[in-house]
Amino acid sequence: MFSTHLGRYLVLLLATTNVFGIEVTDIQGPAFKSPLVGQTVHNLTGIVTAKGPNGFWISGAPVADTRVSNGLSIFTEDDSIIAQVAPGDMVSLSGRVAEFRSNGSPNDLTITEIDNPANIEVASHNNAVEPVIIGRDRSPPTQQLSALDTGGDGFLAVPNNSSRIDVTDATLQPDKFGMDFWESLEGQLVTIPNPVALDFPNSFGEIWVRGDWAVTGLNSRGGLTITLGPDGRPDANPEAVIIGRPLDGTRNPKAFLGVGLSDITGVVVFQFGFFYVLPLSAPSIITTPTPEVPVTTILSSDTDECTLTVGDYNVDNMTPRSPTHVNGVARHIATFLRNPDIVFLQEIQDNTGSTDDGVVIGNLTLSALTTAIASISGVRYNFIEIAPVDNEDGGEPGGNIRQAYIFKPEKFQLVPGFPVGGSLDSTTVVSDVSGGLTFSFNPGRIDPTNAAWIDSRKPLAAAWQTTSGHRFFTVNLHLTSKSGSASTQGDARPPVNLGVDQRTSQIERVSAFVQTILTEDPNANIVVAGDFNEYVQTRSAFTSLQDILFEADEIAGVDPVERYTFLFDQNSEQLDHIFVSGAIRSRGVNVEHIHVNNWANATTVTARPSDHDPSVAEIHLC
Repeated sequence: MFSTHLGRYLVLLLATTNVFGIEVTDIQGPAFKSPLVGQTVHNLTGIVTAKGPNGFWISGAPVADTRVSNGLSIFTEDDSIIAQVAPGDMVSLSGRVAEFRSNGSPNDLTITEIDNPANIEVASHNNAVEPVIIGRDRSPPTQQLSALDTGGDGFLAVPNNSSRIDVTDATLQPDKFGMDFWESLEGQLVTIPNPVALDFPNSFGEIWVRGDWAVTGLNSRGGLTITLGPDGRPDANPEAVIIGRPLDGTRNPKAFLGVGLSDITGVVVFQFGFFYVLPLSAPSIITTPTPEVPVTTILSSDTDECTLTVGDYNVDNMTPRSPTHVNGVARHIATFLRNPDIVFLQEIQDNTGSTDDGVVIGNLTLSALTTAIASISGVRYNFIEIAPVDNEDGGEPGGNIRQAYIFKPEKFQLVPGFPVGGSLDSTTVVSDVSGGLTFSFNPGRIDPTNAAWIDSRKPLAAAWQTTSGHRFFTVNLHLTSKSGSASTQGDARPPVNLGVDQRTSQIERVSAFVQTILTEDPNANIVVAGDFNEYVQTRSAFTSLQDILFEADEIAGVDPVERYTFLFDQNSEQLDHIFVSGAIRSRGVNVEHIHVNNWANATTVTARPSDHDPSVAEIHLC
C-alpha cells in the first residue's frame, strides 16, 4: 500500500458505528480480517513506529496471544496530518476501521487499517519503539503457506482456486502456516537479522530474503530450493519475505542470490500478492558469495561411443540480431558446459527475431550460435530444427521460438532414410530396412495438431545412430508457460498455477509417444529433456511418466536442495529436467546444474544471456 506500484483502489466497508475504549489488538483480532471493520473508533492510542508517504503505523499494547498483531496502519493522504507525528510519539486518534486491498487485484488479501484519522493528539515524544526480532521473539514456520492448501501436493495441488482466504477468514495458526505467521505481524515493526538475498531485485527494486532463523531447502549458495517436506508434501518456503521500497526514499542495493545484507527493520504489510517488510531505510550489502561459476566435471567423451554427454539450455529468445546474447550463450556452452556431445536448446527465435514479418526459419540463429562456439573452442556443431507455423507456438509475438539440437556430427548422426518432418507432420515409431527402430519423420514433431499443443511449442523428436550403430532417441520439450499464475501468497488457495492442466496433458502426450518406443524395444535408449515449466513436486502433472521415464537428478543422487535451474520470487526451483529410459538408468547417470546465470557472475539481471541455468548429464548407451 505504501510502496505503490499502480496506486490505491479499494476499501471494503460495512455499516458504521462508533466504538470507544478499543485497543489496536481488538481491531486486528486473531483472524485475517478485523472483527470491527466498518466501525469508527475513538481515542485509539499507540506509539508511532514508522511513517510513509500515505500515513503512518502505530503500535499498541501487546497481548499474549501470538495470533494478534499489535501494529496497525493509519492511512491518510493529508500531508499535514502525517507531519503532525513522528516515530516515538504516543498518539491518540479517531478513525474508521477498513480492510484495504492493494492494486485492485481480487487475488490480493486485504489489510486492516484506520482510514480518515482525526482528532490526532500527541501525548508524548521519544517513546521507545521496540521491533519484534524475527528469529528471536517469533520464528516463521518452514513448510506450508496456508491451511487451505489441501491435497497431497500442498500449495501445488490441483485443482487450483478451490477456496479463498478472504471468504474463509479462519483463525490464524501462525505456528503452522507461513501466511498466518506474517498476517499475525501485520502492521508491526519487525527486525530481520542477518538477511540473505534469495534472488535478484525485481523491477521495483524489491528483494526476497531469509533471515537468521530456521529454514528448509537451504542450498549451498544460500537460496531456498523447492523440495518435499518431512510430511511428503511440497515445501513452499514460507519463511522468506520480500523487502519493499524503503520508507525514507533510499534504494535497496542490487543484491543477488547469497548476498548478505545488514539488518533490516521495517513494518509488515500485504501488497501486490505478498507479505512485505517495508524497511525504514535501505540495507547495505555486507557479504557477497564468490562470483565464480563452476565448470562441469562431466567431460565430453569424443572417443567413447558408448558414453554421451548431454546439455540442456533454455537460451531465452535467442536471435541472430543480438551478437552479445549469442556470444554469451556460446561461451557458456564452450567454457562452462565443455561442449557436450548434444545440446537440447529451447527458445531459438527465427532469423528476424521478434519482427513479425512471416519469417519462421531459424537457421541463421543456429548458425550464429554454432559459429560462435567454434570460434571459442574449435568444436563445430551441426544443428537441426523444425520451424513452427507462424505465431502458432506461443512466446514473443513474431519470434516463433522453437526447440533445436546442436550435435557433434563426427560422433553420431540422425538415423538415415526418412524425411525431416514439417511443422504439422506427426512422427511415429517405425522400423528401417535393417529392422532397427526409427521415426517416420526424423526429426519430427509429436502429435503437433493435438489440442494439448495449442499456442505452445511442439516436442522435437529425433532418432540417432553412432558411427558404430548404437541408437538412441531424444525428445526436446518446451511446455506451455506459467505466465499469468497467481502469487503464491494470494487469496486463491491453492494458488492458481496457470497452464498446469495443459502441461499435464502435454506430458501425457509425450509419455504415450515414449511408450510406443518402449513397446517395440523395452531396452531402448531414450532421453527426454527441456523446459517443462513445472516442478516435479507438482506430482499430478508427472503421473503419466511414472515407470516409463526416470528423473536423471534422482538417478545421479543430486542433493534435492541443489536441484534448481531458475530463480523466481523466494524460490530456487527446477523448471528444466532430464528424464531417461530404464535402460539408461540401469547403467548410471551423472548430472550437474551449471549456475552460470543465477549465481550472478555478472551480478546483474541484464548482463546474463538467459534466466535459466543450463545442465549437463552423462549417460551410457551400451
